[in-house]
Amino acid sequence: MKKAVAEERLTLLPVEQVLGGQGKFSGNEIAAEVGLPIEVLERQWQALGLPVSDQDAKIFGDSDLEGARQLKQFIDAGLPEEGITQIARIMGEGMRRVADASVEIVGRALARPGDTERDAGLRYAAAAEHLIPVIGSELQYVYGLHLRELVRNDIVSRAELATGRLDGTEEVAVCFADLVGFTRLGEEIPPEDLSRVAGRLTDLAGDVARPPVRLVKTIGDAAMLVGRETDAVVEVALELVERAAEAGDEFPALRSGIARGPALERAGDWYGSPVNTASRVTGVARPGSVLCTADAREAAGDGFRWSPAGRRKLKGVGEPVRLFRARRETDKPAE
Repeated sequence: MKKAVAEERLTLLPVEQVLGGQGKFSGNEIAAEVGLPIEVLERQWQALGLPVSDQDAKIFGDSDLEGARQLKQFIDAGLPEEGITQIARIMGEGMRRVADASVEIVGRALARPGDTERDAGLRYAAAAEHLIPVIGSELQYVYGLHLRELVRNDIVSRAELATGRLDGTEEVAVCFADLVGFTRLGEEIPPEDLSRVAGRLTDLAGDVARPPVRLVKTIGDAAMLVGRETDAVVEVALELVERAAEAGDEFPALRSGIARGPALERAGDWYGSPVNTASRVTGVARPGSVLCTADAREAAGDGFRWSPAGRRKLKGVGEPVRLFRARRETDKPAE
């Protein structure tokens, strides 16, 4: 208690006791306990976004020790340290955003006029004790959800490569539209504002997705739409990009990529090469543009104005892909 007062962190003391950050161990002590070089642990902590200080300073708690033990298990299982560090970096960035949003929402909900430091500290500790198991369970669910979808898509793609065909597929046009600069935006505005931006994308995509085009899902900063009629998908993509542009500075620019090919529908989602290709095409599209593969351009017909956009080597796609930019016939030619 005296140490917490001296370090002006009395308010944090109850929360630290819940979160396991009471400063019981030094980095060197944790390294010796789990049997890993301190340099390995420091690289992991840095990747997670944690500060690395004096190796003998007692700044770590029980949760840090448990995290180091889990790291040791990963390494002992044969996973490469470089790969583990890469995952840690991605997790650190994502969890920081989740934590930011949690603190912002909880802080507003728990603030009371006239609170003392002790009142605030105890209330935060109670909230943390209740929320950690709930949020931890939710994160596990979301991770499993996305892992399942990625594995499904990978299995479908491998089956296509092995056989050259996939039973039960349909010829569809797949469109992705994503917010340009969404990651950078997350560093500039509060989490709740970022959430509203993502929510607005969902609303816009839902508004423009009319039959025969269907909004399949939104994934953070991107929306996925599918339709059997390619011209209708191109029309929806153009309208979505235009709606975002009309919002001006209030909304980030959108870019869209469209591919056509055989895809498999499972549980309302779609899998197969056009899904992967459309996602990759979106990644190379310019802000405010709709970029299509040659197959999609041919299937969409002459109701649009097309301009060649060259060939691009896309990740996960074997051969370079010929791309075309779609515009409305009424649009003025680009200067």
